[in-house]
Amino acid sequence: MTSSPAAQAADCSAGYVGLTYDDGPNPGNTANLLNALKQNGLRATMFNTGQNAQNNQALVRAQQDAGMWIGNHSYTHPHLVNMSSSQIQSELQRTQQAIQQATGTAPKLFRPPYGETNATLRSVAQQLGLTEIIWDVDSQDWNGASTAQIVQAAGRLQNGQIILMHDQYATTLNAIPQIAANLRSRNLCAGMISPSTGRAVAPDGGTTPTNPPTNPPTGSCTAGITAGQQWSDRFNLSVNVSGSNNWIVTVTLRNAQRISSTWNGSPTWDGSGKVMTMRPNGSGNTFGFTVMHGGDWTWPTVSCRVG
Repeated sequence: MTSSPAAQAADCSAGYVGLTYDDGPNPGNTANLLNALKQNGLRATMFNTGQNAQNNQALVRAQQDAGMWIGNHSYTHPHLVNMSSSQIQSELQRTQQAIQQATGTAPKLFRPPYGETNATLRSVAQQLGLTEIIWDVDSQDWNGASTAQIVQAAGRLQNGQIILMHDQYATTLNAIPQIAANLRSRNLCAGMISPSTGRAVAPDGGTTPTNPPTNPPTGSCTAGITAGQQWSDRFNLSVNVSGSNNWIVTVTLRNAQRISSTWNGSPTWDGSGKVMTMRPNGSGNTFGFTVMHGGDWTWPTVSCRVG
């Protein structure tokens, strides 16, 4: 008698990754998605839109009952960066309420639609107790990627990283058994996303969320800043990383400054909003950001370590 993958003892010595599915729940596919994840011993974070959650509360409860984590993906999936602070708050707050109504618990994680973010959006999210979560790997399922291409994308995941997938595609559903097999072959497990670090960690979170990897990263990297365009109230900077493709760059702002936008990287933020941690998102080893200087034109400091 063979046991199911879920019943087998998992070897998580290489760490944890975050599987995420956006835009649910959907009556046509969510139940099938949950069944496939459970059958393959996987847990994932479901970033639900508020209107779908409101209209399909039983499916939100089914996500919770299946052991999935549930995040906020705005109410109507608009371009939030083009909206006012009050409009953003309405989008996020209504979603919080719809999900809490269904599950009894308000989400702690927020995925901005299209991965678009700015300082206003991050501020509103923080006020609602939400941690912004982007992604490290884009499965491209929304862009017509085949099941094989989705599986290949998931094969690039490393400890702590997060992959973007969606609730509604048959290709994504069909990729689940192969994704599970690939993770097992690399001693990786599907984990939760930590609200404090924004990275994938062991499912219970724990007091110290990240287990030290069996083989700690070796090598070093350097980060160099170059100036971009500047205006009266803000300036652009570009950071080029050399020495490693698996880098983590920390950008520390000065007191008066804040970052209003970023590109070509996957950012997370500390509670103060003054320290940005940038990781690769598949766009190469150069990323950029816009600094609202607040009267202080001194460049932020950057440091690089291997992830």
